[in-house]
Amino acid sequence: MTVLLSDDRISRIPAVENGEPLVDLFTRGISTRDQQFVREGVADRLATADAFLPSGVRLHVVEGLRPLEIQQDIYANYRAELERLHPGSAGHDLDALTSRFVAPVDVAPHVAGAAVDLTLIGAHGPLDLGTPIDATPEQSNGACFFDAATISRDARTNRALLADVLTAAGLVNYPTEWWHWSYGDRYWAFVEDRDHALYGPVSSRA
Repeated sequence: MTVLLSDDRISRIPAVENGEPLVDLFTRGISTRDQQFVREGVADRLATADAFLPSGVRLHVVEGLRPLEIQQDIYANYRAELERLHPGSAGHDLDALTSRFVAPVDVAPHVAGAAVDLTLIGAHGPLDLGTPIDATPEQSNGACFFDAATISRDARTNRALLADVLTAAGLVNYPTEWWHWSYGDRYWAFVEDRDHALYGPVSSRA
């Protein structure tokens, strides 16, 4: 059973900030749609994963560090949408449903510079990964889940390639979002059986 970011087992893991700086992924040779920042350890591992890919295929990062206030807005808006779709649901049920797609602010990896949303690109543009990045479970009928059975063979092959190189480089996937990978956050600590996360929220890029 998938452990969600709303689970107490995630929030109980302490974050022991190690002071690692933020890095502009462009300076590490990673393809991005605009300037994207992550922690140095994340950047190093993404560069390693990118080098593992076959010739002509690259990682392409859509989002890294996310400001805290944007995370709060995304969470609140999606939770409100789910509340309309599931009237009468208990608060903890809505929290669990919301965390399939948006992390609660207090454990969110993006606000720590610990996570990226990314895809694969080739010579002719993005490869088929089954859904667009940021397709909600409702929009995609669950095809956004990494192990979704409803995607094409090509999409499954491309997801497997993405997982092979990123896992080998030390990142972990959040299984309800094929595009979301992290290192050093609470979810990574849970998956890797570490006693603490390495990064806390980032207040600025300075």
